Amino acid sequence: MIVNRILSIKGRDVATIEPSRSLSEAARVLAERRIGALLIVDGHRPVVGIISERDIVRAVAAQGAKALDEPVSRFMTEKVVTCTGETSINDIMELMTQQKFRHIPVVEGGRLSGIISIGDVVKLRLEEVEAETQAIKEYIATA
Repeated sequence: MIVNRILSIKGRDVATIEPSRSLSEAARVLAERRIGALLIVDGHRPVVGIISERDIVRAVAAQGAKALDEPVSRFMTEKVVTCTGETSINDIMELMTQQKFRHIPVVEGGRLSGIISIGDVVKLRLEEVEAETQAIKEYIATA
């Protein structure tokens, strides 16, 4: 199974924000869209960073409410691991587990083409396990 399978189900919509926008704007977008991370884009590169709910909590914990007026570029993770649509789900699970992150942008041909989360991966794996279980039950019933 590959990343394109997840994107074909969930779509390729990606929530983004510019690096100069405030942390409070990022928090508002996350809350409105009910998502856990925003990709930071500048129009020149497909992804310049990522900011998550955890990043915002850490910023406010360290600096108080004044952090919310700062640009997201100050708190974003700059070294973003990306994948392609052909990356295997097993590779994604391994990356997320080893590097302890929950979102991976999908970049193809130098363009942002989607994002997948740990929730997307878990949902797909559960569907696969359920399909395998059903196939085994049907095989046993006909044997």
